[in-house]
Amino acid sequence: QVQLQESGPGLVEPSQTLSLTCTVSGGSITANYYYWKWIRQAPGKGLEWLGTIKYSGSTFYSPSLKSRTSISRDTSKNQFTLQLSSVTPEDTAVYYCARATGAWSTNYDYRGQGTQVTVSS
Repeated sequence: QVQLQESGPGLVEPSQTLSLTCTVSGGSITANYYYWKWIRQAPGKGLEWLGTIKYSGSTFYSPSLKSRTSISRDTSKNQFTLQLSSVTPEDTAVYYCARATGAWSTNYDYRGQGTQVTVSS
């Protein structure tokens, strides 16, 4: 059973960088053909894909957020990390990490429970 767990600060000040870590257990983030994703859901809105890190380490980002987003990984800890810079209150959302079997798939076979991030001074 694969499990994903998000961790990071729940409150971030405007203009700062949001940093979240997803710890994966029960499966390796380097295992072939899996794509590890960050998604979020703002209040009253649908799920929004932020970016993906592939099993090989390649990354893909949402065009609308690409200039502010960076995803990296630590294979020794089986973790991958999201950094979102220059945050504003519009970045307030529940952030999830998830796994899919396709680069552009929104069919997540495993997803973390989510972590609330509020951007406020």
